[in-house]
Amino acid sequence: MTKYKLEYIWLDGYTPVPNLRGKTQVKEFDSFPTLEQLPLWGFDGSSTMQAEGRSSDCVLKPVAIYPDSERKNGALIMCEVMMPDGVTPHPSNKRASILDDENAWFGFEQEYFFYKNGRPLGFPEAGYPAPQGPYYTGVGYSSVGDIARKIVEEHLDICLAAGLNHEGINAEVAKGQWEFQIFGKGSRKAADEIWLARYLLQRLTEKYGIDVEYHCKPLGDTDWNGSGMHANFSTQYMREVGGKEYFEALMGAFQQATADHIAVYGPDNHLRLTGKHETQSIDMFSYGIADRGASIRVPHSFVNNGYRGYLEDRRPNSQGDPYQIASQILKTIASVPVESEISVAA
Repeated sequence: MTKYKLEYIWLDGYTPVPNLRGKTQVKEFDSFPTLEQLPLWGFDGSSTMQAEGRSSDCVLKPVAIYPDSERKNGALIMCEVMMPDGVTPHPSNKRASILDDENAWFGFEQEYFFYKNGRPLGFPEAGYPAPQGPYYTGVGYSSVGDIARKIVEEHLDICLAAGLNHEGINAEVAKGQWEFQIFGKGSRKAADEIWLARYLLQRLTEKYGIDVEYHCKPLGDTDWNGSGMHANFSTQYMREVGGKEYFEALMGAFQQATADHIAVYGPDNHLRLTGKHETQSIDMFSYGIADRGASIRVPHSFVNNGYRGYLEDRRPNSQGDPYQIASQILKTIASVPVESEISVAA
């Protein structure tokens, strides 16, 4: 028997953006445990904005397990928060009620800033560094500094060792800003892995004395880019059938549902979606081929393949909850009739 360190990870009850939480228990198993072997585990919800002190019990329900390369015999356990009966989802548990489809594919592009001493990594104590331009996909000390690349490379290795479908990294447009990409099949799986990748990044930066800033516009009303979490999405029907008529109906549905999407695409998005810095204004909807300033960017490959493939919603921001983002995208797609009800071009 081997003693395994099980890190139970969950989202707390803070609003509008929940925090990641984690605590460890040690259990013996013959080999790396399966999800079915993991017990429910209680915690003090009064300390996480999920219960009152006079009735503080909440329960963690394991929903996914990954190896933790940073700890000997370690495991990362993604959990849902349940009521004391262990069966009823807690009101803060958004994962339990989202629309899911394993044939719906999501690719999230998570942008963020590294922060140190209250400012983006690489910013001087007063004022600003040289204007945006050389930082995006940049290389060299003047562009990315002396520590950021070490962190993102280490984070990439940790995610891959955990079995996350991490697809890449790059320095972003602003100084101190970076991005990683996660792909998953199904809303829950893709969102689980984004949350876990966020957790691993935040845990990693502890040893470097650096914070991760996910706010979508941390530098306020300046000429510095904000941070998004662009959502690339497709369904089996979009990939295999598609067609221009279906695509246009889909864009009509997205336009009608604009308010529903913005409501779950992350707080303070009005600060980011200004129509500047490669964004469409928050009160407008548009789509365009390779248009990074549109609400929905349509890849050339999508059009060239007979309006089949994936699309990119550029409106979700870096603090958005991927569970709710993916679920809302699926709800809008589901509102559009498919081949049996609409004449679709092949």
